Amino acid sequence: MMTIGIALLISCFVWWFSTGAILFVVKSADNGPDQAHWNTTLAGLPVLVISLVGLVLTSQDDSTRGVYLAFLSAIGVWGWFELAFLTGVITGPVAKPCPPGVQPLERFLRGWGAVAYSETALICVALVLFILTRDAANPFGLWTYWILLIARMSAKLNLYMGVPNINTEFLPNPVKHLASHFRTAKMNWLFPISVTSLALITGYWIALIWGATDPAEVAGYTLLAALSGLAMIEHWVMVVPVGDAKLWQWMLPNTKAPAPQND
Repeated sequence: MMTIGIALLISCFVWWFSTGAILFVVKSADNGPDQAHWNTTLAGLPVLVISLVGLVLTSQDDSTRGVYLAFLSAIGVWGWFELAFLTGVITGPVAKPCPPGVQPLERFLRGWGAVAYSETALICVALVLFILTRDAANPFGLWTYWILLIARMSAKLNLYMGVPNINTEFLPNPVKHLASHFRTAKMNWLFPISVTSLALITGYWIALIWGATDPAEVAGYTLLAALSGLAMIEHWVMVVPVGDAKLWQWMLPNTKAPAPQND
């Protein structure tokens, strides 16, 4: 139980802290010069390189320490791409708001165009990691990354199709236009599938926790269960207003409004 408790605390803290740190850095760049967002992303490149190397090296370390390092390495890789996305460095070819009243096909193409480069990069990294670590003694880093990828794609699709609660206050200036691609609606057909799938994934990891005897496996499956559960909660926040923004709002700087874009 001690191993489970420690892994739960680490997973929740890393989720909260990494999200807040990325938002703080990007929001701070909003107040900087024109090149601040690019400079911020470039400054984070060492984190990406170290995390990628860490994922490969820890894939052969099946100790408890190796499991935690693999988890943190996957978060590091994911965090850099999230940073590059929010700074507008890696987004997509469409960088303007979606006009109101466009046809569904055009709206979908515009929505995909707004995130195409980022999503493609994340998928390519996932495939490379799968090839490099699929038969590894420690697969927890790979599984961490894939959970994050699945949850992100599901969340993006739900925001596009329509949910009741859409929080756009954390969108940095370079990606403010993304809000125009979101849709407010009571419900969409994908949402029940998304939350049910995430619940099943969470339940699967929990079942493996109780069947595991090795402390490293217990820690690894607990990290994955917590991460999947948090992803499920993030989906429910789209439907149930709980004021989750307060978790990070207090630590973010006030930012200046973006300059208007010329069509």
